[in-house]
Amino acid sequence: MRADAARNLAQVLRAGARLLADDPSTPLSAIASAAGVDRTTLHRRFASREALLSAVFDAKLDSAERVLDEARLTTAPVPVALHRFVEGIVPVSREWPVDTHRMMRNDPPAAARAAGQSARLDAFVQRAADEGFLRAGVAPEWARAVLDQLVSTAAYRFPEMPPPEAADLVVDTLLHGVWR
Repeated sequence: MRADAARNLAQVLRAGARLLADDPSTPLSAIASAAGVDRTTLHRRFASREALLSAVFDAKLDSAERVLDEARLTTAPVPVALHRFVEGIVPVSREWPVDTHRMMRNDPPAAARAAGQSARLDAFVQRAADEGFLRAGVAPEWARAVLDQLVSTAAYRFPEMPPPEAADLVVDTLLHGVWR
């Protein structure tokens, strides 16, 4: 793919992610305009909003896969892997703000990929439990739900917080709590 075509595709995907997250019925012409390309360019690549959304989901999943790989969830010490994961996934969440639940309902191949990624994170949380990082009586499913909410909070409610700082706060909250 030519450099300008790759750049246009990246701009379309990012604009599509942002606009479709705000309003799933956003017209393709509005996405093309926000991406700085003409409608013909967008339509040549994506025949429908669903095709664009599927490509956005794939881009989000590709980014999340890289984060999971780089975090070394199965080999790095649990606190280190957790920090790497959070520091990497916060910017992915911000860059690709599309609704993962919608993706899981409307795009079976993306849903299968997302389920595989979720299973990797579940296994990591189970590893943390097995290594004594969860308090007695705290179910791994609860810990995973809390992790997901903390990541979402850091990514969306505090968008100006730098990812390393967000990771510090999320990890500290998980490992030490909030209240005295």
